[in-house]
Amino acid sequence: MIQITPWLSIDEDDLTFKAARASGPGGQHVNKTSTAIELRFDVRGSPVLPEDMKARLERLAGTRLTGDGVLILFAQGSRSQEMNRQEIVERFVELLRQAAVRPKARRPTKPTYSSKLKRLETKGKRAGIKSLRGRPKGDD
Repeated sequence: MIQITPWLSIDEDDLTFKAARASGPGGQHVNKTSTAIELRFDVRGSPVLPEDMKARLERLAGTRLTGDGVLILFAQGSRSQEMNRQEIVERFVELLRQAAVRPKARRPTKPTYSSKLKRLETKGKRAGIKSLRGRPKGDD
C-alpha cells in the first residue's frame, strides 16, 4: 500500500509499471538496458479516489491523462531502473497529494466605505488633471 494522506492509501496492484529504453545520451549502456519506467494509473476507474479528487487530479494531470482517464507518468532521469521507479512513485504521490487538497471557497466581500471614498477622490483628481489637457475655454 502506498500512503497518500492519512485517510487515503492506494494499493500497488492498481499501478502498472512498464520498463522501456531511455532516450538521450548514454552511450552503449542506454542501447542495451531498459532503465526508463512508465507508470499507469486508471484515475476514472479507481474505486479508492473520491469523485471530487478525481476531477481535481484530471485537471492537474493535463496532457499526462489519456482520453480514457489513465494517468501516464514517465521517468528516465537515472541510469538505474529502481531509482527511476522510486522517482516516479514519489512524483505520483505528490500529484495525488496536490489533488487531495480542497480549494478554499471564495467568500465574496464588499469594499469598505473608506476604500470607496478613496477611489472616488483619486478618480476626481485624475479627472481634474485630464481636464487641464484640453483646449482652454473662452479663447476662440
